[in-house]
Amino acid sequence: MAEIAFEDLPAGTVVDLGTTVVDGDEMVAFARRFDPQPFHVDPAAGKASVFGDLAASGWFTAGLWMRAYVDGLLCRSTALGSPGGDEIAWPAPVLAGDELRATMRVLDARVSRSRPEMGLITLRGEMTRERDDAVVYRSRFTGMFGLRTPAP
Repeated sequence: MAEIAFEDLPAGTVVDLGTTVVDGDEMVAFARRFDPQPFHVDPAAGKASVFGDLAASGWFTAGLWMRAYVDGLLCRSTALGSPGGDEIAWPAPVLAGDELRATMRVLDARVSRSRPEMGLITLRGEMTRERDDAVVYRSRFTGMFGLRTPAP
């Protein structure tokens, strides 16, 4: 039985999803496969770029946040997936060795009108760099969660 259900995620809830340290080899391997822009895969190009060093793909950073969300919340919950979102941003670069803290904040929560056994939460996903508290990832999307006690 899941320990976290829709009822446990009212608006205003903030969940600390922990930290992760960016592995440079993993970061470059991801970029080589999915986002091979020079500043993601070539150290010289990274140094010459606006980032001043080899920078992670934003999609890699999103994947790091998603892993923290799964490990820190979803795998213990009544999660039913997501129909999508309306915001994703990478306001600051991520470099190899950076320690990133992931959080999830519930912005809004309501029971679905068409499926009363399911709740919809609008959430903000965020990652910050520990050394300077810079936001490196931000997203806003809807999560679907089963209710512990379905609405009448």
